[in-house]
Amino acid sequence: MHSPQLLFSFVIPTFNRPRELRRCLTALAELDYPRNRFEVVVVDDGSPTVPGDIVESFRDRLDICLIAKRNRGPASARNTGAAHARGRYLVFTDDDCAPEADMLRWLEYRLDRAPHAGVGGRTVNALADVLCSVASQHMVDYLFRYHNRSADQARFFTTTNLTLPRDRFEEIGGFDTTFPLAAAEDRELCERWVQHGFELVYAPEVVVRHAHDLALGSFCRQHFNYGRGRYHLIDARERGGRRRSRFEAASFYVGLVGDPLRRERGSRAVKLSSLNLLSQITYAAGYYLERLRHLPAMHPSLSPELEPVSGREPTPASQHSY
Repeated sequence: MHSPQLLFSFVIPTFNRPRELRRCLTALAELDYPRNRFEVVVVDDGSPTVPGDIVESFRDRLDICLIAKRNRGPASARNTGAAHARGRYLVFTDDDCAPEADMLRWLEYRLDRAPHAGVGGRTVNALADVLCSVASQHMVDYLFRYHNRSADQARFFTTTNLTLPRDRFEEIGGFDTTFPLAAAEDRELCERWVQHGFELVYAPEVVVRHAHDLALGSFCRQHFNYGRGRYHLIDARERGGRRRSRFEAASFYVGLVGDPLRRERGSRAVKLSSLNLLSQITYAAGYYLERLRHLPAMHPSLSPELEPVSGREPTPASQHSY
C-alpha cells in the first residue's frame, strides 16, 4: 500500500555502471520537489560489485533504498523495484539519465489533470558532440513523432522517462520478463497498457537528459539488440493475441533514414542519415538471427540431436547491456 505522503517512486535498474549511477542520483538529489514526496528505488541487476557505497552516500539527501538481485535483465529488475515501491506513481528512468530539476513539478501538474494516465516525458541527448549518441536520440525522437501524433492519444514511450500509476501497472502485470535484453520491453508494456483501455499522454515539459556514450561499435550493438528485441516483441504480441505485423510500412524506413537530412545541415546531416541506415541494417540482422536462434523452439522437428562436449554444460552468453 502506498504512503499517503509519498507521491512518486523512481525505479532505476543498474548494471555495472557506478559512474553513471552516481550522476543520476546527484540529479535526483537536486530535484526542486519536497523530499518527503518521492523516493528512489535502485535495483542492482547482478553487477560484479553491488553499488552499496554509492547509494549509502546519498542516504542523507534522498529517501533511497538498494535492492540487489541476480542478473535477469531490465524488465525483471524494474518489476522488482516496482514491487518494493511505496509511491502512488512509478517513475521509470535509467542509470545514465539525469532528470531536470523541475521534472516532478511538471509531472504533478500533468497527473493532477489525468491521474490515471501514463505520462511519457521528453528525453534529450546530453552528449551533443558524440555523433552516434546524437543519431540514436534522433531515431527515438522520430519514433515519438511517428507513434505519438496526438499528445493525448500516445502509443509508445521509452523507460528513460515513463511514469505510470502503480495500481494500473500491477493490474496489467508489469513488464514481460521473457524479454532478455534492454530492447522493446517498454514498447510491449505500452501496447498492453493501451490494449487495456488506459491512456498515455506525452508531456514534453517533463525532461530527462540521457548520457549514453556510443561509439560506432556500441551503436551497432545497440541496434542489433533492438532487432533481437523486435523478435521478442512479435512473440509477445502473438502470445497475447495482439496484431502480428512484423515491420512498419516502407515509408516509415524511408522517413527514418531521410529525417536527419530535413533537420540537420551539411556533412553532419549526411553522417546522421548514414548512421540511421546502418542502424536499420544491424536491426534487421539482429531480428533475423534471433528468429533463426529460436527456430528449433518454433519447429521442434528441426532441432538436431546435440551431444555434450567434454562433459561440460554450455556457458550462457551475457544477457544484456543497459
